Amino acid sequence: MIRFVFSVQDLARTRFAVSPMWEAVRSLVALRDPSTAALHLPWLRSLSGRLGGIALEPVVALVPPRGYIPDFVTPAPAGPLGRIDDDLAALRRTPVRQIRHDIELFRAEHPRSPISQAWLEHPRREIRRLADAVDAYWERALEPAWPRIQAFLDTDIAHHSRHLAQGGPAALFADLHPGVAWADDHLDVTSDREATIDLDGRGLVLIPSAFQLARTATADLDPWQPTLIYPARGIATLWEQGAPAPDGLARLLGATRAAVLADLDAPRSTTGIAERLAISRAGASHHLTTLRDAGLIVARRDGRTVLYVRTATGDALTAH
Repeated sequence: MIRFVFSVQDLARTRFAVSPMWEAVRSLVALRDPSTAALHLPWLRSLSGRLGGIALEPVVALVPPRGYIPDFVTPAPAGPLGRIDDDLAALRRTPVRQIRHDIELFRAEHPRSPISQAWLEHPRREIRRLADAVDAYWERALEPAWPRIQAFLDTDIAHHSRHLAQGGPAALFADLHPGVAWADDHLDVTSDREATIDLDGRGLVLIPSAFQLARTATADLDPWQPTLIYPARGIATLWEQGAPAPDGLARLLGATRAAVLADLDAPRSTTGIAERLAISRAGASHHLTTLRDAGLIVARRDGRTVLYVRTATGDALTAH
């Protein structure tokens, strides 16, 4: 069990973020062993023939299914929205002393791994190879799907942010994951290790993940702010197409516009709707504007993203 101890200041500084690098690294676990990631099979099938020529073996070797992964592989998010370019730049800037420190920890936990010696002898060369491989992998495997994944993670953040605003930390953490429990001034997280971490005014960063299946993960060593990574809610819906609209609604609004309305049972962006319904972004924007003008959905800004969700009238119309 890991216990995070909060002050009032820590509660005020607790925030959400998205980490593209974490998604990339965890997706490699699914790629290596699809039997552990049945929910991602539609995405895995889409990768057939697209990853040839990328030297992924050294990356995969640093990401065992269980146990310690060198902290430098997943740099702390530079901001709440997350950009893979920022993460890759941070990876390439990793100090040699941190590389060697993390690799020593990795070697102690995974003594049979054959890659540790190369990292200790040529850290700058290996970090360049790692960053180049992740960059190429991201471009082919995740960049085409990232708008869908990001919209999915944004929806999770919007959901939990409402719980925090309405009921405070008790409501937030009660709904976050079965492996976390809030009591008084601390958060207990099920883990393979024992630790008590006083947040000491730093707050806690909460990162939803599409590829962190079942278990939570934590980070608390510099340069990370204390962080909890948890599986985003509804992962089974990530690769689904939009919900079918009732026949009567489709006849009333038109098939596509009805499908847009039916899919807005949770907050989604224009890009997210376009991805989920396989329509153009311009088409999604037109339908969203029409539905908003009719009072069937509302829009709210979340950073640089506008999210749409049904109103009570939209819910009633869809239900019938």
